[in-house]
Amino acid sequence: MRAHYRAEGLAESDLAASPYDQFARWFKDATVAGLHEPNAMVVSTADAAGRPSSRTVLLKGFDDRGFVFFTNYHSRKGRELAENPYISLVFPWHPLSRQVVVTGVAERIGRDETAAYFRTRPHGSQLGAWASDQSAPLATREELEHAYAELAARYPEGEQVPAPPHWGGYRIAAETIEFWQGRLNRLHDRLRYVRRTDAGAEDGVVTWRVERLAP
Repeated sequence: MRAHYRAEGLAESDLAASPYDQFARWFKDATVAGLHEPNAMVVSTADAAGRPSSRTVLLKGFDDRGFVFFTNYHSRKGRELAENPYISLVFPWHPLSRQVVVTGVAERIGRDETAAYFRTRPHGSQLGAWASDQSAPLATREELEHAYAELAARYPEGEQVPAPPHWGGYRIAAETIEFWQGRLNRLHDRLRYVRRTDAGAEDGVVTWRVERLAP
C-alpha cells in the first residue's frame, strides 16, 4: 500500500502572489479533473484542553478574506471553536498527488450572509438543519426522522424555511496555507505561504512570504 508519485513539481516561480489565487488555480484543476467533491475538506478543531477532533466538511466559498463553511453552532466543532478559535483545514486531492493545508482562526460570519446562503440550500437540507441537534446523543433513528417529518409538515415544499439561530457560517482567516505536491522518492514539494502584516502599510495590508519545507 505504497503509491509512487511521479507528478510534475511545484516551484516558487509557479506560485501566484496570493495564496488564495494559488488555491483558486488548484481548485480549478481539481474540478476540471473530475474529482469527487473537490470542495470536501478535513476540518480539525481542539477544545480548551487541546484535545483535537476532525471531520469532513464541504467548503462553500473562499476569497481573500478566507475560507467559509456552515454548521450547527451547537455541534462539537461549534463548541470547540467557541473555546478555541484556532483551526486547520486539509484538502486531500489524492488523484492529483496534491493537498492543501490551511491553519488559521475561525470567526462566525454575519447573519445576513448566513441567511442568504441558507436560502440556496435544497428544501430537505433546510429542514435537516432544524431537525438535527448535531453531535448530541440520539436514542434512535426514528427520533430523528420523526423530527424531520414534523418540520416537513410545518414547512411544505415551496414554503420559505428560516435559518436556524443556532446554525451558520464560519470564515477561516488563514495564517498559513501550504501547497503540497507529491514527487518521486518521497521528495515532495511543500511550499507554504505565511501571513505577515506590513507595519509600514496603511490599513494593515496583509502580505505573504513563501517558505519551502522539507518533505
